Amino acid sequence: MPNPVDPEALAQLPLDELIACHECDLLMRKTSLQNDEKAICPRCGYELYAHRHNLVSRSLALVLTALLLYIPANFLPIMQLHLLGQTSDDTVWSGVLGLYNSDMRGIAVVVFLCSMAIPLLKLLCQLAVLLSIRLDIGRSYGLLIYRIYHHLREWGMLEVYFMGVLVAIVKLVDLAQLSIGLGLFCFISLLLVQVWLEVVMSPHQIWVALSGEDVHAGD
Repeated sequence: MPNPVDPEALAQLPLDELIACHECDLLMRKTSLQNDEKAICPRCGYELYAHRHNLVSRSLALVLTALLLYIPANFLPIMQLHLLGQTSDDTVWSGVLGLYNSDMRGIAVVVFLCSMAIPLLKLLCQLAVLLSIRLDIGRSYGLLIYRIYHHLREWGMLEVYFMGVLVAIVKLVDLAQLSIGLGLFCFISLLLVQVWLEVVMSPHQIWVALSGEDVHAGD
């Protein structure tokens, strides 16, 4: 656990030895961590940073898994709707097209960006960053891509789209016959893998590895 810094000693310490809590702004001295250890703020309990074991290998596996799930999650049927003798297969992509063809083009663009384009771009950014660390090439470009990724994090809203799907299922179940499609399971798997990736891919280690401060920071 990092130790708070005496204000009188603050001016004597280099900046790279200090860290401020993102939640309560407590200024502390950084401490070295062993594998799978976490640094916790002593005042508010916020996780400051962690050292994940085999971070790059584990993160690469999760990124590739998410990319493999991306196409079936977006283009396989999420549910089949049977109503008045007609059957329709609903996918994420067909939902975007349906909104666009219903003269709700602005909403269609937002749904496309937040549920398809930006999540894919985030995964590609993560893949590029991890490869730059693993192959030890283009780390300056990796820094730029990782900054772009952090700007995109708040725009990828798979969980919001998933909640919309659940609401639609609950409302339609009494009006028509519904069948859950394989696309929904792929979509849930994609969402869970991305959440897991956010936990495993420690930002502190990634920044350190990309800046070249420690070539083993991503191990």
